[in-house]
Amino acid sequence: MPAQGLPDSTTKKIDALFKWWDSNGSPGYAVGVVRNDSLIFAKGYGVANLEYNIPITSETIFHIASVSKQFTAFSIVLLAREGKLSLDDDIHKYLPWFPDLKVKITVRNLLNHTSGIRDQWQLLAIAGTRLSDVITQDQIIKILGKQQALNFKPGEEYNYSNSGFTMLAEIVRAVSGKSLRQFTDSAIFKPLGMNNTHFHDDYKEIVPNRSYSYGRKDKTHFENSTLSYSVAGATSLFTNVDDMSKWVMNFYNHKVGDKQDIEQLTQKGKLNNGKGINYALGISVDDYKGYKMYSHNGSDAGYRTSVNVFPDLKMGFIVFSNLGDTDPSGKAAQLSDLFIKDLSPKKTTSKSVVVDSTRATFNDTLAIKKFLGNYIADDGIRFGFQLKSKKLYLEQNGHINLLARGTKDTIIMPKFPDVRFVFKVKSPKETILDEYWSEGHRQLVKYDAGAKKTDKQLLAYTGNYYCPELDCSYRIVLKDHHLLLTNSKYNDTPLTLYGDNHLTDDFWWMDNLIILRNSKSQISGFEVNSGRIKHLLFNRD
Repeated sequence: MPAQGLPDSTTKKIDALFKWWDSNGSPGYAVGVVRNDSLIFAKGYGVANLEYNIPITSETIFHIASVSKQFTAFSIVLLAREGKLSLDDDIHKYLPWFPDLKVKITVRNLLNHTSGIRDQWQLLAIAGTRLSDVITQDQIIKILGKQQALNFKPGEEYNYSNSGFTMLAEIVRAVSGKSLRQFTDSAIFKPLGMNNTHFHDDYKEIVPNRSYSYGRKDKTHFENSTLSYSVAGATSLFTNVDDMSKWVMNFYNHKVGDKQDIEQLTQKGKLNNGKGINYALGISVDDYKGYKMYSHNGSDAGYRTSVNVFPDLKMGFIVFSNLGDTDPSGKAAQLSDLFIKDLSPKKTTSKSVVVDSTRATFNDTLAIKKFLGNYIADDGIRFGFQLKSKKLYLEQNGHINLLARGTKDTIIMPKFPDVRFVFKVKSPKETILDEYWSEGHRQLVKYDAGAKKTDKQLLAYTGNYYCPELDCSYRIVLKDHHLLLTNSKYNDTPLTLYGDNHLTDDFWWMDNLIILRNSKSQISGFEVNSGRIKHLLFNRD
């Protein structure tokens, strides 16, 4: 579609943002700009199908990954408006198959990612399902139906969980008697004229004019990035720029639902302590350049997507890609910068605290030396503390920051004034570090980075570890003086031991393990504490 009423200079600036993908035989982007009731710019850059060299256009169908969530959420909003459910209902009212974990989990918890339910993709991966395998809705329901614990008490934290939106799709089915695909077709897509949009709940289904998913091998070569989902709710919406523009307009020119429904959809969540979060119902709500912005990004296989809506300006920016190393969110920001002037008040950046030399100098080096060294947290975060010329420094991932004395027994980071540290020596063998910041708290334990364990000591960690929740096993073995984590579905990955009880590895789905011990200090198992999974138990046989 040609630009409608856009100056040539603006069109050229947009083209310049996407020029590389359009001139290198690469997978690329589909881009749309919405203003008022029109799609004022829509264009494709790059290739939708490399085998047949089919170009991307504004009509090319994309899998839009987690941008799908707002449509699942809006389905719940519409059902709530009809009085068929309440957002504060316990999910067990509609999902009797989900285990009774002796806490109330509400529909709203699922929508806000505050349920504490572990993420489905990590659970599947730990259980041995690759994300490139065929994955079905029933398969996810079965694995969620075996949950034995939550990451945290519902409402206590925000932790993004795809599981919640698969469960919301099942709530739509339970309440309406229709699958999410059927419900959204009749309640959202057809009324809006989104005739090329559907929840793709059967991976075998042929979809004309679709794009395919790719990863990069090197600068000029690509490979297929397989996506075989037969799931709906957290992901799997198929649509194009032309159709998505109609959804964008619905945020301010209401054709499906009304103003109250959109307000419900975009109402920010709250934690149990009353603290607000920016995530609403399947969509984030932020301020950008002084304007309210509704947005969400998506990432599955090689698909990368971003949709930003500015309701007060009656504008929206749509960026879809079929290449895994692209940045639609960044491109959407660049795109919006061509149209939106910055009216936000000038922010005072978080300035470093100016400390006098006495607070940044540690003359009592003997006292501070007992705290020096390396620390690791349950989530795998590692810090190092070192003293140079009576100055104390923190090192993390190659970044070094100067520290200083704070109030009482705290250590502060002048560059980031809301961060403070408190050290505690619990015993000659155990030193604890508490890190506090405006958003939360983390506890770390000290370990000896230079200690080398003998083969005899390492053998104590070997054995078979079984997860009853997922009915799967991993083995820790000793080979060539090194520990390895092995599983029948995956290549072996080396384990690195920090102290006596922390292991890290290269599996993204369980890269941080915490060793558990019985009353005799013998190893009894480990917990997975990684990403969107906390305290998943594996017992040692």
